[in-house]
Amino acid sequence: MLDHPEEYYRHYYHYYSRRLAPKVDVRIVILVAVCAISVFQFFSWWSSYNEAINYLATVPKYRIQATEIARQQGLLSKTREKGKNRRSKEEIREEEEEIIKDIIKNKIEIKGGYQKPKIYDILLFQIILAPFYLLKYIAWCIWWIYCFTIKGQEYGVQEKLYIIRRYMKMSQSQFDSLEDHQKEIFLERRLWIRENYEVYKREQEEELKKKMAMDPRWKRYRRWMKNEGPGRLTFIDD
Repeated sequence: MLDHPEEYYRHYYHYYSRRLAPKVDVRIVILVAVCAISVFQFFSWWSSYNEAINYLATVPKYRIQATEIARQQGLLSKTREKGKNRRSKEEIREEEEEIIKDIIKNKIEIKGGYQKPKIYDILLFQIILAPFYLLKYIAWCIWWIYCFTIKGQEYGVQEKLYIIRRYMKMSQSQFDSLEDHQKEIFLERRLWIRENYEVYKREQEEELKKKMAMDPRWKRYRRWMKNEGPGRLTFIDD
């Protein structure tokens, strides 16, 4: 210490950092954290999915269709049994509600952020399957370059929609949540061609500006920004 006083505190730090270091393996901590996040993800997605089903059960369009299917299959008649198996109106209503929700689950495909959760979408499986997804993406890129760049093949419907989605900077779940007629409009207007998409984008921006100009709330906001918005100082005597 007398020969090298500048190294004293460094050795002091290394000594106590080893003595007081946690004995838990960092890999176990990471694994537990990933598992906890994955469980939270899965139950959160299930909650969102059930909320979507409950909402669709209140929409007249889907509720009428589900009720008609239940009548055709004879499911509603079973809930109104008489005699010893007779139940209260509340129990019958709850059972009919569950039947309608089950039919909506089986007959209607929910897309986007409220779709039915899959076990392979959680973080734990995404990490495990990451090498497979990477190889799959590389193979897909090679196939795309070979088919459309080298051989010059025409795009199929899915390829056209993929290019349009990339132009719109939307995720797959966001694009899947769009209505089918919107996608048909995209294809009719040939939006996979960059020039056509730029024209469509400008039209949408102009339409949005018109809607905002006619919106009373937007008008009030502009008046507030003009008269008393940020940057305007007023001194009012109390």
